[in-house]
Amino acid sequence: MKLLLGFFLIFPLFLFSQSFEKGEKLYIDKKYDQAQPILENYLKSNPSHLKTIEYLGDIAGQDKSWDKCIGYYKKLKTLKPNEANYYYKYGGALGMKSLEVNKFKALGMIGEVRSSFEKAIALNPKHIEARWALIELNLQLPGIVGGSESKAIKYSTELRELSPVDGYLSRGYIEEYFKRYASAEQQYKRAILIGESKVCYQKLADLYKNKMKQPEKANKVWEDYKNKK
Repeated sequence: MKLLLGFFLIFPLFLFSQSFEKGEKLYIDKKYDQAQPILENYLKSNPSHLKTIEYLGDIAGQDKSWDKCIGYYKKLKTLKPNEANYYYKYGGALGMKSLEVNKFKALGMIGEVRSSFEKAIALNPKHIEARWALIELNLQLPGIVGGSESKAIKYSTELRELSPVDGYLSRGYIEEYFKRYASAEQQYKRAILIGESKVCYQKLADLYKNKMKQPEKANKVWEDYKNKK
């Protein structure tokens, strides 16, 4: 009798576990439309399950449903306030939302976007993505509302200490943004020497083709990449 009672107590938990695993597999397979209702149903019975909330936030982000996305990530911050990546994701979702509202309202959101990325770095000093986000933020914002080339360079320098490839790529991006193409070229070449990844070669090739109008050099970059594979 006790064994039977134990079975009936454990069986629902087993079903819930299976439900999450099924939703997670669909999410990993990028079948978001199928994963979403399963994960939403699981969340009803497990309202504090961090991974479910995060997956649903990510799915909302894929759908560009920024209000839902912000809500999920905000809940994650509340449940686990010492997790850097939750602040990074929250700041990113808030930043995307700010692009869809009027300029006056967007300006009121920028402070929280910036502080979210800064909080991610404070919690995890090695957080690379948050520094990339702050570089982008400082380049895109006018100086009157906090944009700053010097701040962007500061985060790029920090990136170089953590990941030389990211450091050179980010500095190249800054130089390219301000149309200092010769300097950007040198930064991307340094990234190639260290990283040798497709991304590094693509950045240099795109610079030659789209900004410096030197398609023959872009072709040579891709030839070099193919020869190294």
